[in-house]
Amino acid sequence: MSDRPPVSDRPPSPGPGAPAALSGGVHGPDALRPLLDLVLTALAVGAEQRGGPIPAGQPGRLAEQFAGVLRYGRDEPDPDALLRLTTHLAQGAADPADPACAAHLHCPPLAVAVAADLAVGALNPSQDSWDQAPAATAFETELLAELAELVGHPPGSAAGVVTSGGTESNLLGLMLARDRTLGAPGAEVELHGLPAAVRPVIVASRAAHFSVQRAAALLGLGERAVLGVAVDRGLRMDPAALADTLAGAVRDGRTPIAVVATAGTTDTGAVDPLHRAADLAARYGAWLHVDAAYGGGALFSRRLAPLLDGIDRADSLSLDFHKLGWQPAAAGVFLVREAASYASLARRAVYLNPADDERAGYPSLLGRSLRTTRRPDGFKLAVTLRTLGRDGLGRLVDACHDLARATARAVDADPALELFCEPVLTTVVFRYRPAGDDPAVADRVNAELRRVLLRSGRAVVGRTELPGDGPGRVRLKLTLLNPHTTVEDTAALLAGIVRAGRAVEQSGGAPEFG
Repeated sequence: MSDRPPVSDRPPSPGPGAPAALSGGVHGPDALRPLLDLVLTALAVGAEQRGGPIPAGQPGRLAEQFAGVLRYGRDEPDPDALLRLTTHLAQGAADPADPACAAHLHCPPLAVAVAADLAVGALNPSQDSWDQAPAATAFETELLAELAELVGHPPGSAAGVVTSGGTESNLLGLMLARDRTLGAPGAEVELHGLPAAVRPVIVASRAAHFSVQRAAALLGLGERAVLGVAVDRGLRMDPAALADTLAGAVRDGRTPIAVVATAGTTDTGAVDPLHRAADLAARYGAWLHVDAAYGGGALFSRRLAPLLDGIDRADSLSLDFHKLGWQPAAAGVFLVREAASYASLARRAVYLNPADDERAGYPSLLGRSLRTTRRPDGFKLAVTLRTLGRDGLGRLVDACHDLARATARAVDADPALELFCEPVLTTVVFRYRPAGDDPAVADRVNAELRRVLLRSGRAVVGRTELPGDGPGRVRLKLTLLNPHTTVEDTAALLAGIVRAGRAVEQSGGAPEFG
């Protein structure tokens, strides 16, 4: 029998208005409820004050303005700080729910996912030990099994972890690839009889995410250990070039430890030839990691899932549902096809996962992650999946894909604009065409018109550069992740881009744009 007094006999927690009230326990919801009303009010007021996708003005002036907000009340408690600061946060936000905010893989989160995330914030579980997160441990384990099934991994053999995003997931995948071939530094991992002078390399396309080079540096291999493979015009890895790069590496006495294939490049959404990458990785004994941080959301769509045919052959892969999944950041997922691949990451900390606890049936996720304290970021995704189902999420993916194709047709029909390639997923890459054919002028005008739109607060448009050398490579990009945006919305956005481009041309510099 518990010695805890009944709830009614316990001292009440500080009242809802008390600054030291807690969010958990029986009285936590009562403390939170009026504060949530304040936050919701502040979000609405801030959005109205912003009046568009991003606050208008120069970065320096805005930085000073928002820093000044924090300086107010610094010397004494401010009972209105939550309302005041949240209003300014919303006023100064780049709002991905605005149809004209379309630069990045930065999605507008679903309200149901945000509400689920609130529960996690209030309860504050940590997944480095079962006794800090009993339910969250079970939820994550079940969620990852469901996602492994979605990917096509064999039932019961896969493992993984919820991560902070693609950068962490790519690091995990390449670390396991390194450890399988070279042995984990300081761990008892077989070296497979390799000579001490092995020169490891990682092979990835030239359009792969920069986190591949960053991971190589962090793993002690150096960024030069990443060999870039040529891509086609749509930034898809050339399979013949991949074969040549692997063969050349071996001829030079180097050991390919991993092939990284991208399923959804950041700029064009291109999907590398996954089956061919898997075949070649197997031929050279290399680990296959698939970076599907962007394209993984296509698995929910019956129409687009075939683009990722072959992803089930990956030894490891990354998914990001705070991109094409409408989750608040962070909502990354890392999966391995075989749980045994995790051997080098296993760790025993007696205060977190003692062996006798595990033998008694208390599971531990500590050996799945590079982090110790870890928030249950998978809970909001689990709630979303149960609320909408695969088909419901698939309809959102299809809506964004349809919008991208319709927007691309509108670009192609406008003589002031030039489409780069047909959309694969939900990005549209193009440029404004200034008068004349000078590529350097085109680069300058496109780069500047984007800044003009930012300063005006009217639009957030992406900017990228095509592979190669010399001028003429700057392009604009719309990353369309709002399933409620309409063709009329993107038509208005394109018209604004054309007006800004003409204003830059006419001014010969950087005009104010009203």
